[in-house]
Amino acid sequence: MSYAERSREILDQLKKNKSVTVEELSKTLFVSSATIRRDLFEMQKSGLVERTHGGAILVEESSELSIYIRRTKNAKEKLLAAEIALRHLPDFQIAFIDNSSTCLALTEKMNFSHKTIVTNGLHIALRLAQNTSNIRLILPGGEIASNTTAVTGSMAVKALYDFRFDLALLSCSAIDREGSYELSPEAAQIKKVALERSRQKVLIFDRTKANTQAPYFTAPLDAYDMIICNVEHKNLDFLKGTTAAIYTR
Repeated sequence: MSYAERSREILDQLKKNKSVTVEELSKTLFVSSATIRRDLFEMQKSGLVERTHGGAILVEESSELSIYIRRTKNAKEKLLAAEIALRHLPDFQIAFIDNSSTCLALTEKMNFSHKTIVTNGLHIALRLAQNTSNIRLILPGGEIASNTTAVTGSMAVKALYDFRFDLALLSCSAIDREGSYELSPEAAQIKKVALERSRQKVLIFDRTKANTQAPYFTAPLDAYDMIICNVEHKNLDFLKGTTAAIYTR
């Protein structure tokens, strides 16, 4: 069983029981206590759980951190990644922008006049509506997740199939040499459709996401045309071999 499979099982148990012990998880998942402790350490780094003495509890009883928390967590790192992206993004007329706090930092710096923007992020939509003139702004219909203020679900996915984007601006909850990951299946599904419907695909993330994992796989690295981050060059081994153009400055 892989880390992603184990983390999903751990989340399922936490949603049912609110707390679990390392011993319980070790017996249920048929792995060593040391493996469970490593899994819980990685899940805590991703914001999924809070480790306790001998076990863990679920953060906010949710599979994703609140947008209010994500906006301030590693804010400086997100801003650095956004500033690098501003120097390299291609021109476009219509773009999809995801609900990530990294993309929120980016939209606060970009000029979207005379562009069409589709986003599933309510905070991003509100920011663009308030600060940008001459913009066509579209929110897909769907279910609103109260903790993330994101539009998700089958209705939102179906709505995205009505578009053909010049550009998808996406971030991720975690990334390693195998690809990008999300903390919820809903977030992963929205991004998969955005990748499918976009001519150019750009992944933007800050260095705290590098070489980490989250439960839900989104896409391999080669699915992106550009990968933009503020990871130091000496720590970029996990990106070797990808066909994506990589920008770190």
